[in-house]
Amino acid sequence: MPPLVHLRLRAVITDPDRLRILCFGDSNTHGTPSDDPAYVRLPPDRRWTGLLQRLLGDGYDVIEEGLEWRTTDVDYEDNPGFNGRSYLVPCLLTHAPLDVVVIMLGSNDLQHFKRTPTAIADALNGYIDDIVATTSARGGRVPMTVLVSPIWIDDTTSRMASENFDPGLATRSRDLTTAIRSVAGRRGVLYADAARVARAGDDGVHLSLDSHATLAEHIASVIVPG
Repeated sequence: MPPLVHLRLRAVITDPDRLRILCFGDSNTHGTPSDDPAYVRLPPDRRWTGLLQRLLGDGYDVIEEGLEWRTTDVDYEDNPGFNGRSYLVPCLLTHAPLDVVVIMLGSNDLQHFKRTPTAIADALNGYIDDIVATTSARGGRVPMTVLVSPIWIDDTTSRMASENFDPGLATRSRDLTTAIRSVAGRRGVLYADAARVARAGDDGVHLSLDSHATLAEHIASVIVPG
């Protein structure tokens, strides 16, 4: 018989008094870099979610739920599993109880489906409905929602030009800011404007490396006003 191997395990128990923050988004929450053609995911201490955890400190748990190619509520014809709204309710239930839900989506809808900013904002309005309904139905507290309008797509970069994207894409990404801000105001949820503090890097779509820090600071200031 092989010798017994005794493993020394350390139990890690989540502090029940911590505020739990779910960050639900696409590749810019996943940590896809803008300056690496291989798109190797950034390490946790360089992603904005990891930097947000560092800024907020031990009284908070930041939960990363970023997925490349994720849309608001539409499906790719031959690439299942990226419809964000289909996954939202199971995600909320998995991580419950939650105190804050941060949602930053819409760029993939613009790029791959040529959706209008109004249609994307309407989809995010449905996210708010799902958050309220899911937590209320189970007798839990309704988490605070933060709608984040994504960074603007920069069609002036050489890599973006080589992709032959829709020439109106950059303009629609700017219009999306206004549309999402309007939904947040109408629904009485918090709002953050990523484009005010962050920018796209070399590929014109994903956050520049330095923007992860400024976005983390912006989100922290919205969640915990100074």
